[in-house]
Parts: sequence; C-alpha cells; structure tokens
Amino acid sequence: MLTYLLFAAGFVFLIKGADLLVDGASSLAKKFKVSGLVIGLTIVAFGTSMPELIVNILASARGNTEIAIGNILGSNISNILLILGVSAVIFPLAVKKNTTWKEIPLSLLAVLVVSFLANDVIIDKVSLSAITRIDGLVLISFFIIFLYYTFGMARGGFEAKEDIKQLGNIKSILFIIAGLIGLTLGGKWIVDGAVKIATVFNVSESLIGLTIVAIGTSLPELATSAIAAYKKQADIAVGNVVGSNIFNIFWILGISSIIRPLPFKPDMNIDICMVILASFALFIFMFIGKKHILERWQGIFFIVAYVIYIVFLVIKG
Repeated sequence: MLTYLLFAAGFVFLIKGADLLVDGASSLAKKFKVSGLVIGLTIVAFGTSMPELIVNILASARGNTEIAIGNILGSNISNILLILGVSAVIFPLAVKKNTTWKEIPLSLLAVLVVSFLANDVIIDKVSLSAITRIDGLVLISFFIIFLYYTFGMARGGFEAKEDIKQLGNIKSILFIIAGLIGLTLGGKWIVDGAVKIATVFNVSESLIGLTIVAIGTSLPELATSAIAAYKKQADIAVGNVVGSNIFNIFWILGISSIIRPLPFKPDMNIDICMVILASFALFIFMFIGKKHILERWQGIFFIVAYVIYIVFLVIKG
C-alpha cells in the first residue's frame, strides 16, 4: 500500500518540483539580466520536460527500459490526442504557418528517426533491436540542430514573454533546491510504483509506461495548454505540445539511451505507428475545415481516438 501511495504522491512531487525549479531558476536568471527569450528557450523549455526526463533517467539507470521507451511514446501520443484535443475543445486553436510547415513536420521527423533507429531486427536482420548509445548520440545531434533552428527563429524577431515571477535570491535558491528534491523523489517513487504495479497485475512495464506514467508526466503540458487555450493563446497551447514532443524524442530518449541502451520489442512498433498517425493527423487537420485552425470537432476526434487507443492497450495487456 505504501508503494502505491508513494506512486501517487510521486506525480505531485514531480510536477510541483518542476514548477518550483522553473520559477527559481527563471527568477535568478532574470536577476542577472538574462533575457526572457533565453530563459524561455532554456530553463522553461527544459523545466516542462523535467518530469519525463527524471523518470527516464531513473528508469534507464535501473534497467527498467520498457518504462523509459513507453513513457516517451505514451507522452507524445497523449500530448497530441489528449492535450491538444482538450485544448481545441476549450477553444479552437489557430496555428501559425511557421508551426504548420516546420515544427509539426519536425515532430513527425523525430518519431520517424526513432522508428528507423529502433528497428534493427527489420532493417539489419539481427536478433535483437535496441536504441543504442550511438543511436542516442544521433538523437542528441538532431536536438542540437533543433536548438540552432530555435535560436535562429529568435533572431528573426520572435520574442518570449517576460512575465517572470521575481523572487529574492535566497528564495530562488530554496525553490531550485526544493524543485530538484521534488523531481528526484517523485521520479523514484513513480518508477518504483510502476514496476510494482506491473508485477502485481502481471502486465508489461511498457503498458504502465504508455498509460499511467505517460499521462502523469504530461500533466504540466496539459495544464499549460488547457489554460493557454482558455486564455485564447493558441501559439502557447500548440507550441507547448509540438515542442515537448520534439524534446521528448531528441533530448530525453537520446539521454536515456546513452545512459543504458534501450532494448526495443517489435510490438512497440504499434505505439510508434500511433505517434506517427497522431502527428500526421495534426498536420492534415491544418488543411481540413478552417485552414490552420484546430477546430472543436477535430479536438473531439483526437480525444475519442485517445480513448480507443487506451482501451486497446488495456485489452492487449
């Protein structure tokens, strides 16, 4: 029972820890005259991906590689189908032309790259597929290119909002320390609980990673995008999800596989296909109905598709 309670508490610690870390680090950076743009592209961007990162680092280090892969694939699926679906239902999301033609295709490219790297059995006819350390370096290389593109876009006139909470130096440092402690404890409890649940209910760790862990670590993105949609800030709602999906694959999966090669089971291709289909559907929806707008009916379609996918996972076991 204690393991289950800590598992639930882990999500609270993880999400609050990421929030405290971002607030503390952003405040300190602002104090030392670091621009809002740099803060947005570094501290805040990394901070919202911290839950997935911490869970994956701990899962990889302890050999729970199915959780590591399942968490990333599941998070990307829930980001598009659940989070964008809910956000579009709250308020139709107008998507900028740049996002439609560059960032959404880049998120699709990310999952295609992983599908090629992970399927050694199909491509090279070897006995075991894995995302190796070399593959991880390839993913990190793509991530560096993505950062270069992002900063290039910034130089082209993109400005980040600078509504950063200003804290005292001591309070900022305490926030950072508390955030790191929360992330570490929360991540450990989630991984421990996920392994325990998989053992007790005799289901695969990848199922737990694709469902409970993935949805839990995506809660910060859900809150951010839902609130942004309510405030009619579509750029934040869509950019948050698409950017998170790129971060998840190129950065987090790259780091995870460098820590420990991640064995890849052929049946995980179903989940990779789901990420590809969701990403492709998002791109296609930009040209169906009102151009470059994710409408409410499309949001409902995403939510229904997500429910069907989760039911399929549970039945598959």
